[in-house]
This record gives sequence, structure tokens and C-alpha cells, in this order.
Amino acid sequence: MKVSLSRIQKSYGTQMVLNGAGLTVKSKEKIGLVGRNGCGKTTLLKIICQQEEPDSGHVVIANDTHVGYLSQITFYDQDNTVYEELLTAFDHVRQLEKELLKQADVLATDSSQAQLEKYDRMQNEFEMLNGYNYEVELKNVFFHFSFTEDDLNKPIREFSSGQKTRIALVKLLLSKPDVLLLDEPTNHLDVDSIEWLEGYVKAYPFAVIVVSHDRVFLDHVCDEIIEIDHGKTLRFPGNYTHYVQAKKEYIAKNHEAYLRQQQEIQRLTALIDKFHAKSSKAAFAKSKQKYLDRMDKIEDMQANQSQMRAHFTSARKGGNQVLEVEHLQVGYDHVLSTVDFQLRKGWRMAIIGPNGIGKSTLVKTLIQKIQPLHGTYHWGHQIDIGYFDQESAQMTSDKNVLDTLWEHDPMANQTEIRNILASFLFTEDEVFKDVNTLSGGERVRLALACLMLEHDNCLVLDEPTNHLDIPSKEALEDALMQYDGTLLFVSHDRMFLKKMADHVLEMGPESHVYALSYDDYLAKKAQSDLVEEIQPQKQEKKESKVSFQDAKQLKNRVAKLETLLETAESELEELRNKRFEPEYYQDFRKMDQLNEKIDDKHNEIAHLEQEWEEKMALLEQVD
Repeated sequence: MKVSLSRIQKSYGTQMVLNGAGLTVKSKEKIGLVGRNGCGKTTLLKIICQQEEPDSGHVVIANDTHVGYLSQITFYDQDNTVYEELLTAFDHVRQLEKELLKQADVLATDSSQAQLEKYDRMQNEFEMLNGYNYEVELKNVFFHFSFTEDDLNKPIREFSSGQKTRIALVKLLLSKPDVLLLDEPTNHLDVDSIEWLEGYVKAYPFAVIVVSHDRVFLDHVCDEIIEIDHGKTLRFPGNYTHYVQAKKEYIAKNHEAYLRQQQEIQRLTALIDKFHAKSSKAAFAKSKQKYLDRMDKIEDMQANQSQMRAHFTSARKGGNQVLEVEHLQVGYDHVLSTVDFQLRKGWRMAIIGPNGIGKSTLVKTLIQKIQPLHGTYHWGHQIDIGYFDQESAQMTSDKNVLDTLWEHDPMANQTEIRNILASFLFTEDEVFKDVNTLSGGERVRLALACLMLEHDNCLVLDEPTNHLDIPSKEALEDALMQYDGTLLFVSHDRMFLKKMADHVLEMGPESHVYALSYDDYLAKKAQSDLVEEIQPQKQEKKESKVSFQDAKQLKNRVAKLETLLETAESELEELRNKRFEPEYYQDFRKMDQLNEKIDDKHNEIAHLEQEWEEKMALLEQVD
């Protein structure tokens, strides 16, 4: 047992955040900590790492247990290069390296058994700490967070706050604490970085507690889920999917127990009312009253499951051709990406790609926040655009919540506006809170409520699920699934992508559009299969004459190519899976060699596919 918390209570002013919370953490456990925004997840992490003290309760940390938390990671000097700063994560290893060299010098003059054994012990410890490969490990982890070799030699002060957070996360991972605390680690990471981090955390040799609203991450990483609900902790074995089902069953059983207890309370109350005035039965009534007063009252969890409710509709239909983009180059001082695509009525197009490729820049260009560097785009007839991004969500205003929403529908009465706010979880006096005092999640909910009242027929959304807790994400997904308009959105939330997308715009050196759901897109990419782009392309047809014998040979070759492709794709999948094995991700050179093999396999598949297409085209002419 590494960490034990029991009967933890913590309040801020009059607000009770934790009320009897507890957990235990064993070595190598991977625990997901979930719950609504503001329920106390981060507070619990701060208590575990002793940044905060509980008002009451017990906190036990095992001796020699190093607890690592991102906010505790500091930079020694902002003028240090990234490489110098990250090396400090290996201070113990580097000190041992110096002592090992000194001991080697001692052996040159004293090779006694005692000195040899001392050197052997030090060398074994050095090897256990991956001492011969720590610089390789440093680079390998760093490069998986969308950084380059050049970034290693830049001073810390040159990076943005978001980049500094990623550098701090790298430093935390490299320090390898016995209990690793991760608070929303996937925020602002691209999908490739998130998937690598999943593999790293899953293979991490020590305990991990992760707070995340990324349901796929929790599914892939965690073997236990702890939920904070009304200040208390509930523990569920298994990953997030198991937790969802187990929680439903738990709530159902709780509700049944609550109803049984209410019936018992009514029965006892009726007896007390009946007999308390009768002297002969007064003692009986008094004993029943004491029993009733001592009874632990069951709280009906079903009644406490309030959830955001949204309903997006469009005021007018608009044209079938929603958007046409031709040779559009986006960026600020230089071109980040060039895109060609069209968006048709009713499509739900996800924009994906690595960090820095220009996804947000593209949507800002399309809504005329910034100018294109080159190319054109044209919105269709009667297209009303509703736009949401994190910048617009972080609204600043002296107005309160009620007045802010009312501005978007001044013809509505106060009751109608308050009902809408209640559906976005602003109830009672919360509607009079100043916008400037709202949390990040509350501001996002208010911005979405404002967007809903605009009734636009095309929604352009940039990371709409950031700052939302899981129930609010699911409510937004349900609302957008029922939306009768067109969606164009950027998101790194893979569950949101899986549910929403029926088209994928992949941004990169060359941008492509795929008429596929996100899952189907991933399946095709994993197989390195060529997916026909939906954009109209002119193809030249060549006439040729093929004999019967040639046709027979072609069919045999096509069958052979399909077998070769199946084998190659299976081999590629095996190679890709090796990237998550410690043997590779802890060894930069081996990872380089593995990536070369993956590239070679990609090329092999591409050549096989090209030949298959050529042979199939000839066969079609015969048919």
C-alpha cells in the first residue's frame, strides 16, 4: 500500500467539497478519478501530494514513497535550455554515474573483493535506473509531445504557457515517481501524443491516479475507477466502460433501497402518530421515534443525477452546398497548411491533424477572423454560421448569467430564459452570478446556451468539449446528434469524434477528405489502405485490349496481391503495436529502427496497392 486516505473532509468557506472521502493506492494500480466539475477531484490530488491539508481525516503515505504531481514541477531557471531542464529529472542517476566513475578509478588501485562488490552493487543500481540510456529516454518522451530536436536547445522562456505545461509533463514522466498524479493530462495534446501517452501510462511500472474527462483514455489505461459524488468516494473495479454499467446498476439498487426505506419510514411514522398520545403506548411510540431518529437515511442517487440538456435547431434550411474551399492556404506569417474540400448540407466533418498544422487557424479563416494567405472559400446560399471556440467561451462581462443569455433572445420572457439556463445547469440564484466569476466549465455551458439560441444551420466548433465534465459532454453529443444542420468541428476528444463525424478532413503536408466515420477512418489508416477522396477528380481513361489468357493471368495476380496485402497489413499492425512496448519506447535508437521498419512496410503496401489498382483497372476493361 502506497497511499491511504480515510474519512477525509475538506471545505472552502461554507462549501463542503469532500465529506468522508477515502481511497487506497497499491503499487502498480492505475486508478481513474471521475466526477462532475467542482466535485473535489483536484482537491483530493492536492491532499495526496500534501499540497493541501484536509480539515479532518487521515492521510498515510508509505515511507520512501515519491508522489509526483504536475503543479509541483518547477523550472530551475527559465534561461535553461529544455535539455538542461529535463536532465534535472535524472539528478539521482547522474550523481550515481559520477560515483560509479569514481569507484572505477578506485578499482584501478584497489581491486579487493570489497571494492569489487561495491562497484557491482552500484552498477546494478545504475542499470536498474536505465542509467546507460537516460538521454535516449529523455529524447524519446520529449519528441512524443510534438516537439523537435531544435526545441531541446531553446531556452524555456521562449515557449508558450501551453508548451511549458507539456515540458513540465515530460519532466514529471521522466522523474518516475512511485505514485504519478495526472490531472487532465490529455488537454491540448494532439491525438498521436494522447495515444502514445496511453501506452506509456499503461506500461508505467508504478501507481498512477489520473483525473480525466477523456473516456477513451480512461478505458485504455485504468483498472479501477473512483467516483467522487456529493463529497464521498465510490470505487468500481475495471475500466471506464465497466464503471458506466456498474454505476447504473448501483444507482438502480440504491433507488430500490431508498424506496424500501421510505416505506419503512412511513410505516414507523404512522405508528408513532397513532400511539404517541396514548399513555399505554407512549413508551412504544417513543422507542420507535428513537429508532427512526438513529436510522441512517439513504440518499436517492437517482434524484441527484441532474444533467445538462441542450437542443440545437436551425431557423432556416439553407442551400445544399454549404462551403467550397479551393487551394486555401492558412497561417499567419507563413503557410501552415493548404486545403481543398467541400462541405455539403447535413455533413458532420471533423478536422484532425497534429498540433501546429493549422486546424484552429483554418476555422478562424473560414469565419473571417483572419485573412487567408492564398486561395478562396465560399459559403453557400442562406448559410447561417454559429461559431464556438475556447476563446469566445472564456467570455468576460460585467453582466450576470441571466442577462447574458437574454441578449440572445430579447423577445423571450424571464421564465423562458431561466428554463433554458436550468437545462444548462444554472439554477436558482446561480443565474444571477457575474459572468466574470464563472469557472471554465460554467463559461462553456453558458456559451453553448447562447449558441443554441442563435438557431444557425451550420455550426463551426473548435474544441467544444474542453472544460466540460463527462455528463455534460455526453449531453452535448446527444444534442448534436439530433441537430438538423451541418457540423464542421475540431476536436481531440476521440469519443466525441467517434460519435459525431461522418466525414474526416485530415490536415497535413497534403490534406485529404474521407467520407468515413472516425472509426472507419482509423481502420483504413491502420491498414494503410487507399480511401477514395470525395473531391471530384478528373481521371483519364486509357483504352487497351486484353486477351482471355492475359485476363486469367491478371486474376491470378490480383488474388496473389490481395494475399500479399493482407500479410503486409498484419505485419504493419504488429510493428505499430511494438511502439508501446518498454523495449522500444525506452530506447530511442530501437524506436528509430522500428520507425524505419514501419516506413518500409508502408512503402511496400503502397506499391502493392498501386499494382493491385492497375491490375483491377485492366480487368474492369475486360469485364
